[in-house]
Order: sequence, then C-alpha cells, then structure tokens
Amino acid sequence: MAHELLIKNGNAAMMYFGETPWHGLGEKLDKPATSAEAIKAAKLDWEVRKAPLYLKSGARYRVVNGNFAVVRTDEREPIPLGIVGASYQLLQNREAFIWFDEIVGQGAAIYHTAGVLGNGERVWILAKLPGEIRVKGDDVSEKFLLLSNSHDGESSVQLKFTPIRVVCQNTLTMALNSGRTVKISHNSSLKKRMEKAKENLGIITNRFQNIEKEFQRLAEIQMTGNRLAGYLSEVFPMPADEADELAKKRVELARRDSQMFFETGRGNNLANIRGTLWAAYNGIAEFIDYGKTRRNRSQRLDNIWFGGGYLTKARAFRVAIAKAAEWNN
Repeated sequence: MAHELLIKNGNAAMMYFGETPWHGLGEKLDKPATSAEAIKAAKLDWEVRKAPLYLKSGARYRVVNGNFAVVRTDEREPIPLGIVGASYQLLQNREAFIWFDEIVGQGAAIYHTAGVLGNGERVWILAKLPGEIRVKGDDVSEKFLLLSNSHDGESSVQLKFTPIRVVCQNTLTMALNSGRTVKISHNSSLKKRMEKAKENLGIITNRFQNIEKEFQRLAEIQMTGNRLAGYLSEVFPMPADEADELAKKRVELARRDSQMFFETGRGNNLANIRGTLWAAYNGIAEFIDYGKTRRNRSQRLDNIWFGGGYLTKARAFRVAIAKAAEWNN
C-alpha cells in the first residue's frame, strides 16, 4: 500500500512545529505541543475497533469466524484499514501517545510533527530530545525519537532514533541491530512488551552518547583511492539476476547520484567533512531523502522513515561502521 498523508475536506491530517515540511501541508503550531495537543491538531483524536467480516453467498451473508476488519469509529462508512485475527490487539492513538509521553518525559521533549498516513493505517509522532550530536565544527545533528503505531494488521508499533543533520535536514538512520529500533507486535503480549520496552529504553537512549563518537569516527576516514566506489558497491549491490537490466540500471543510477551528493551535497563541503566517510554516508542519506524527485512528496515521508529508503540508509550506516573499523587497522 502506498502511504500518503491523509487529506480530508482539503485539510491534511498533520501538525508541525518549527520549520515547514517539504510538502507544505498540515497545521502549523506556534509553540511546542503536548501529546494531547498534537493528537487534536493532527486530527488523530479517533479510535479503531474490530468489525466482523461477512461473506456473501447469493442473497445471504455469513460471518467469517476468527477474522475482523480494523475500522475507525468516527466514520459512517468506514474503510477497512486492515484484516486481522481474533488475537490481534488494538492500540489506540491516545494510548500510544501516552506511552510515548512516559518514555520521553513530559516537558523533556518537543513534539515537532504528528500525523496520519493512508486512511489511518499508520500514525506517527516525532519528538525532539534535548541536546545535540556534534560531529565536527558546524556539522551538528539534532536528536529525535519517532513513534509509529499501525492499524493495518501488518505493521508493528515502532520506536526508533532518527537524528536529523541540521545543515541539510537529512534524516540519518541508525543500523537495525543492537536494539536501536523497538518493534512490538499487536499480539496478546502487546501491553506487557510496551512496559518492558519502557524499562529498557534507558539503555537505548544511552546509545546517543556512542552515536556521536561513531559519527566522529566516520569523519576521520578519508575516502582515498577506490574507497568510495567500494563503499557504494556494498550499499548498492548489483542484482543477483545478471539479466535484469532495469535493476542494474537503478543500481548504477543510485551509485552515481550518491557520489554526486558526496561531492556536492549540502554540508559536505564543510571544513574537516569534505571527502570523508561521513560525507559519503550523508551523500546517500541526501540521495534517499531528496534525490528521488519523481516520488510523490507525501509518499516520501513513508519511504524515508519506514520503507525502502529507511532500510537503505540503515545498510549504509552499517557498512560505514564496518569500513571505518577496516580502514582504521
């Protein structure tokens, strides 16, 4: 399903504080929002329920036992957001946001954006945490925590770090190992696992202290010789099917454009950043976030936070850390 921002009666179901998003949509707030204010401003103040499914046979309908449609309770003619089983546990938007409040601490974070993708299949809230990550000189990344909740019957509740590079607003993505992304399935242990995640998040939060060191390490590595080509070839490997010319062309274009952003991307010409592995990683991030201009602007949000773009940036970070260790020896 191609997620886009939900727009009803000409209004986008999204709020934001601070810089206007690239799509220019949503309700702008003049001050940081509480989660309760964010829910209202982003038009997230609705709930979901499990509705029975019926199979039509001639003029009769019979209940499909054990299967339900997830629908919004505020709609007269609801659109199914997903098909789920009896064990699927609903998590209301308000419940998810209250949990997020408890994690980040009320008053300790600034809620920057919140909104709805699709018809309500996925909702999110993005919080800016105190402090910053300083790589070198003026190259700074701000610390954000992203919560997404789903009603599509397929996606999990996700909590992930999403640092954003101030100089160019690239969304930087950490690798998917070491518990840097919390994923909780909508099953019978949902609430119990949410409590456990809250207890363990302190460990994950401490990762920001190490992330700064990892970013600084990448900025120490110069991409001399064939290093850039080798790095890009691992992030964008050729398809296994050598006869797939279209896939090969896409890989070649991704490598070419990432190299272009490595050389000319915003912030990559800063002193002590130019020509480094840090610049190469950010070149890929900028390519994912801004280079695919044919992508629908509201679909791009889903791509860079949850979809293929997110996975590519995670792979780019993993490979960069491995290369830094290899080239330091």
